[in-house]
Amino acid sequence: MNFYSPFTIHFKKQALISIMNQEPWHNKISNPAQLGGIETSVLDNGAGRGVRVVWVNTGTGLRYKLVLDRAMDIADAFFNQHSLAWLSHLGITTPQPISDKGIDWIKTFGGGMLVTCGLDHIGGPEADSFGERGLHGAISNTAAEIESIIQPDPLSGKMEMSITGIMKQSQPLGTRLELRRTISGTLGLASIKIHDEVINRGNTKAPHMLLYHFNFGWPLVDEGTEILWDGNWTPRESGEKNKIFKQGNDFHKCLAPLDDHSGGGEEAVFIDAQANAAGECECGLRNDKLGLSLAIKFQKKQLPWLTNWQHFGKGEYVIGLEPGTNPPIGQAKARASNELLFLEPGEKKVYDIELRVGNW
Repeated sequence: MNFYSPFTIHFKKQALISIMNQEPWHNKISNPAQLGGIETSVLDNGAGRGVRVVWVNTGTGLRYKLVLDRAMDIADAFFNQHSLAWLSHLGITTPQPISDKGIDWIKTFGGGMLVTCGLDHIGGPEADSFGERGLHGAISNTAAEIESIIQPDPLSGKMEMSITGIMKQSQPLGTRLELRRTISGTLGLASIKIHDEVINRGNTKAPHMLLYHFNFGWPLVDEGTEILWDGNWTPRESGEKNKIFKQGNDFHKCLAPLDDHSGGGEEAVFIDAQANAAGECECGLRNDKLGLSLAIKFQKKQLPWLTNWQHFGKGEYVIGLEPGTNPPIGQAKARASNELLFLEPGEKKVYDIELRVGNW
């Protein structure tokens, strides 16, 4: 396809950063929160009662909620009046740290703009001589130990803000993997930056798989919304189950809700993501009816694979764009094809992703 690069759009809202740098608010605000910043709170009702969350406001119309007790993943996300994320009917639930068997993971799957999968397994449940592994691993059910929160201070010229936390996926006398995550942004820029470091804190070699399960929903995702990615692709489904990802089909446009996708109906494609000269891969969504675009940028050498999940169920209408170290095929298949990564004791892997959203 003629790949459209969402990062090349000159979003109107991106101009706000230059406006803010001119300080039109000088002598007119008494609290930086009037422009944006980071606010922590605790949910007090429903299945997520007691869960720590953080609201981040970039001052551009982009605001989003981090769930500290679930790997600092992103739940709700809005740009102006438009919701960006798909939320399951469960919403935010308390983490279940030992729900790492079978399909227990999906029983607390609240959707949200980002659900992190791994750190040692991505894909369906499986068991072999190396152990038993549940759907998509345990990290998304792991609470963060907050290391720092840095607020913007526009009165002193500091527009950057960030929050850093540490999640430990470990057990005594066994594997000890640690995720150190920093989510940052800049007042005046409709952008989310994710910087992750995965470290083997144990004394034995550990398998490592990681998937960024981004989930987007209405109204950004709607009939006719363009799904933007490029690269060689292989459908996950085969035979009669593969109805979407066929040569000649326009699977880069969102469909109307499908009866075939009721319940567990879905399809996915594994993409060997194409990189530009700088080694960067891009994917995203563009809704021409709203004049709204969302872009994801990641590094090919860090995350060589992209999965596009399409689930057009009635009342469960979602598009997944999922950069990963591997397709979500599970540890066993990755090991058999010699594609499973390992971290030596003390070894660290670094991952960087940026999301941008705006009008044109």
